[in-house]
Amino acid sequence: MVQLAFSTNAYTRFDLPEAIRRIADHGYDGVELLADVPHAFLADFDETDRERVLTALDETGLSVSNINANTTCGYYDDAPPSAFFDPTLISADKEDRRWRIQYTKAAIDFAALVDAPAACVASGSSLPGTPPSEAYEYLLESLDELTAYAEDAGVDLGIEFEPELLVECTEEVLTLIDDVGSDALGVNFDVGHAAVYGEDPAESIRQCAGRITGIHLEDIKGGRGGKHYHLIPGEGDLDFGPVFGALDDIGYDGFATFELYTYPDDPDDAARRARDELAEYAR
Repeated sequence: MVQLAFSTNAYTRFDLPEAIRRIADHGYDGVELLADVPHAFLADFDETDRERVLTALDETGLSVSNINANTTCGYYDDAPPSAFFDPTLISADKEDRRWRIQYTKAAIDFAALVDAPAACVASGSSLPGTPPSEAYEYLLESLDELTAYAEDAGVDLGIEFEPELLVECTEEVLTLIDDVGSDALGVNFDVGHAAVYGEDPAESIRQCAGRITGIHLEDIKGGRGGKHYHLIPGEGDLDFGPVFGALDDIGYDGFATFELYTYPDDPDDAARRARDELAEYAR
């Protein structure tokens, strides 16, 4: 059976050590750390910041399920309250792409520091002027370098597919993993993303057997083909029984992390209700 974790990206009105402590208060086994503002924007995250995180983890006994480096809002001087993936591993500008590669290496280093099994990153979107075929070549080049780095660090790198990104579904992420050809590359499987794309999340999990670096959990209104808005389990229309059944079937015994950044007004309530809703499926 899986262990349940909660992502700090719901706790953006608290600093990272406080977010860790609050998540521990709700009985979780693990915590996912947001590698972005306002928590751990790694370009500005110094030794003192790292020590404070290590202290909070030691005090709470929480394990780190994943380093979430999907977004880099901290790159911008005044980012609006929406997810920013750019610069990405497929940015046409070579210097922007180099910045994202180095940032992802820093996320891998952070994962190694806190003994997390993996870090995750998204492909980003193919922007005007960069056809998907060209963007895919950039992605392969970026991942060749990153997987070599991850192998040396002993950390897995998970690609999180998402509708409307270059890599947006199960078939595409599995093709990418095969094309890169590194055992360090897998999929950070987001149950809601699979559902929004129109896939059966349980079947998609089975297709990804042996390649899952981590799981993100949230509910989706409308279920398969529904709107992409992360909800507390029980508030949407997903059936989580088959999802956890599929995880059992493939022998996945890692963390399943609630990603409920949509509840910044009361993340404690979201953390409590999410765990209560799905506690029966976890050890």
